[in-house]
Amino acid sequence: MSRFLVVTADDVGLHAGMTDGAIEAHARGIVTACSVVPAGRDFARAAGRLREHPSLAVGAHLTLVGARPLSPPVEVPSLVGRDGALLPGFGAFLRRYYAGSIDPGDVERELRRQIEALLAAGLKVSHANGHQHLHVLPRVHEVVLRLAAEYGVAYVRTPVDRRPPGVPLMRRLAVGALACYGKAALRRARERGTPRSGDATIGICEAGHLTVGRVAALLPLVQGVTELVCHPGLGDRAISAEFPWGYEWETETRAFCDSGLARAVRSAGVAVVSPLELPTT
Repeated sequence: MSRFLVVTADDVGLHAGMTDGAIEAHARGIVTACSVVPAGRDFARAAGRLREHPSLAVGAHLTLVGARPLSPPVEVPSLVGRDGALLPGFGAFLRRYYAGSIDPGDVERELRRQIEALLAAGLKVSHANGHQHLHVLPRVHEVVLRLAAEYGVAYVRTPVDRRPPGVPLMRRLAVGALACYGKAALRRARERGTPRSGDATIGICEAGHLTVGRVAALLPLVQGVTELVCHPGLGDRAISAEFPWGYEWETETRAFCDSGLARAVRSAGVAVVSPLELPTT
């Protein structure tokens, strides 16, 4: 089986440090794609920087939590809190989703505006995924697939993470639960035939803590089309002040710029590609 690896840096546009880390990890390293948050505080600057780096594939990091909506709150009432902001995180969203209180029409209005914001900024949208992976929830995923087909988005992530040994139990359980949604999403995507979805992901279990050694240990798990999800950044202290996730953004930037990692990928017989370079069959 051929082995293709899409290396995607998430959260571009959320913070200047995240944007700059992703671009550096592409210019000096093996990152081939990035996922952009159109509702992010750094979006306008990020769009300008990305236009200067056309070899870095741009995707929509579709965001339903943790930001301000691009839509007027009155037009997406099921997605926002009393302050007019999107819900704070996946827990609050899931509670509302499973109570039947998330309106798919609101989801479509907001996600459509996010895709159109990318296009209006002069960026070609080659792929899509979801902030905190909420795009694989069934009623959300149906909207994402429909919008991807409408806007010509070629590839949508399905987070079925191949996990290395030694992952802590609670993290393993959480990523395993996500994989159940991802497998169902992969079936839906393949039934439709377009857009393309990868066979699996790597890196989600180790989100924010990838090193050269950890990525090298994941390479034997690359089979078919695999997406490596990463979070490079510059300026850990400034990013952490706004996003206290405990990530090591600068460590990931150094890892993905390390020439030793590029050699390890080549030695493993893995072809690093962007979503637009994937084979059609």
